[in-house]
Amino acid sequence: MTTYVLVGGAWIGAWAWADVASRLRAQGHDVYPITLTGLADRVHLASPDVNLETHIADIVNTLMSHDLRDVVLAGHSYAGAPITGAGDRAADRIATLVYVDTAPIADGTSLVDVTPPAAQALIDRRMAEEGDGWRWPLPSWDEFENVLDASLAGISDEQLATFRARATPHPFGTYWQALRILHPDARPLPKLGILSSFTEAQLREWIAAGHPWGRAVSGPEWQFVELPTGHWPMFSEPEALARILHEAGS
Repeated sequence: MTTYVLVGGAWIGAWAWADVASRLRAQGHDVYPITLTGLADRVHLASPDVNLETHIADIVNTLMSHDLRDVVLAGHSYAGAPITGAGDRAADRIATLVYVDTAPIADGTSLVDVTPPAAQALIDRRMAEEGDGWRWPLPSWDEFENVLDASLAGISDEQLATFRARATPHPFGTYWQALRILHPDARPLPKLGILSSFTEAQLREWIAAGHPWGRAVSGPEWQFVELPTGHWPMFSEPEALARILHEAGS
């Protein structure tokens, strides 16, 4: 039996992991999908003060309050940043970090720093028009595919409708704040990258080119597995994603 903590990306909460969590539990695992502050069932806690440290604390406090150990900590998309911070703050409780179609950012770097200019311009406009300058509303499907380069492949129309109905604006202080690594000399935790919307060959090209995402995943602690689908495999391929997570904890 393995203990999993599952952290969703922007706009979503614990609800997004339901199909994956049920499959893992059916195999006897303990599963803790969590909702980060300001999102989904915790949207009432949203404010301009919610930042990356808030979300790191959400994860660490889950580990501590339930006394979880030897955890497989999985983060999807945006959550690659807070699980990296949690891996730094609570390494003694984590067995493996799993990055679901994402990668860590470097110490001293914010997510804004690695967001392409066209995408950042769109985000700034949407926040100014609909988010009081600090909340990022769920983009349109066209914006996802053609500006943010976030593939919706494999998601049914019914799932898209549910996604839009349940999504909540994302507190953008989490993107503005730079990640702080407090233990830079610690032994790296084992890491698994689940590649859903790009291939390992593409990733190797980014590593060779010195791309910021490539530099972050070039260490010997990394392994990769491809899961060809869109950017949200918990919706499009929950059975395959659960299987990969099960194998990561074996």
